[in-house]
Amino acid sequence: LHAHVCHVWSCLSAVCLCLQAKPIGFLERYPALVTGFFFFMWYFLNVIFNILNKKIFDYFPYPYFVSVTHLSVGVLYCLISWSTGLLKRAPMNSTLLKLLLPVAICHAIGHVTSTVSFAAVSVSFAHTIKALEPFFNAAASQFILGQQVPFTLWLSLAPVVIGVSVASLTELSFNWTGFINAMISNISFTYRSIYSKKAMTDMDSTNLYAYISIIALIVCIPPALIIEGPQLVQHGFKDAIAKVGLTKLVSNIFLAGLFYHLYNQVATNTLQRVAPLTHAVGNVLKRVFVIGFSIIIFGNKITTQTGIGTGIAISGVALYSVIKAKIEEEKKVC
Repeated sequence: LHAHVCHVWSCLSAVCLCLQAKPIGFLERYPALVTGFFFFMWYFLNVIFNILNKKIFDYFPYPYFVSVTHLSVGVLYCLISWSTGLLKRAPMNSTLLKLLLPVAICHAIGHVTSTVSFAAVSVSFAHTIKALEPFFNAAASQFILGQQVPFTLWLSLAPVVIGVSVASLTELSFNWTGFINAMISNISFTYRSIYSKKAMTDMDSTNLYAYISIIALIVCIPPALIIEGPQLVQHGFKDAIAKVGLTKLVSNIFLAGLFYHLYNQVATNTLQRVAPLTHAVGNVLKRVFVIGFSIIIFGNKITTQTGIGTGIAISGVALYSVIKAKIEEEKKVC
């Protein structure tokens, strides 16, 4: 187990360091190849995380604890990177901590509720519900931040709402636990975006995400201990070990946490390399990628109506993303 984990850790660490490095020589002449590799790694890591994470819940149905392990592995990754000099640690102060605290709390709530949703319903349906996130972002911008959202943006969100509604009505794995937690996750990540804008700093994205992960981990531990702690001590760990063995349980949970941290890190680094429109379209395609692979891997049965609803929702997100990105680019030009 130790050798296997160390090998995976070293390989993925090397990949991430390469992703953050400036291209030289051949790569400098062909930046499109570098950008393409970024997108490939983003999609690959995200798909592997979603599949591995869902399989864990088959024999270890404790999403609060699993959420903590996701963040724990990410924090461990950052601490090792800092201590070995692979990543230069940015200084932290009380002012910055106060700014990052609400961002991290929203990140913690959003991550936990997302994980609970993925444990309760199919991966494809959970991602369909999470397609509503742009709607909450637009609502927050209009009614909380006081920013005028163009009518064309609101119009583009109509297919998203309709598509999710249609998919929900006939989804075979539907239950209220999964649906409500996915909606709470959407709201939490919307507020995270709002607080992130207020907490804009000169710190690089990798260090910023590392600090947010550390604070979010501290926030997630108490509810995990209270809600699932007694069950885990009484029979949770024993049942899982009896089903798959200690080695598989520990390695799968560890790898899920590592893939979670890396795909978030690569997604952030990708955003820094491409235009908003490119990233927006890439994000939509990523969701399609994950939904498609999850249906194939898990053999989820979906009704025709659910498939149509999912397609409408994703198309709406694509339309919204393109319109919003163009509006942002026009603002920069002006």
